[in-house]
Amino acid sequence: MNRSEAPSPEQSRDQSAPAEGPGTRERVTVNLTAKGAAALSELMRLTGDTKTDVINRALGVYAYLETVEQEGGKVYVREQDGADLERVRFL
Repeated sequence: MNRSEAPSPEQSRDQSAPAEGPGTRERVTVNLTAKGAAALSELMRLTGDTKTDVINRALGVYAYLETVEQEGGKVYVREQDGADLERVRFL
């Protein structure tokens, strides 16, 4: 990145432009709560995925669910076969 492409001093690192293009990666630092760290560990255990893979998949699912709701859709879940279908509400 040359000097003209660098974020201005007023621009926080969290507001920098997203990486673009196939195969482009962006490194971020995340401070997880104890609950978030436990969820990450549990997902790694359940899936066998790396932290990076779990976080990438989680962000993809979150973006999809937000898009569904923003476009007027609803999200439902059935916890097990035969159980009632329940609407998921995001706070």
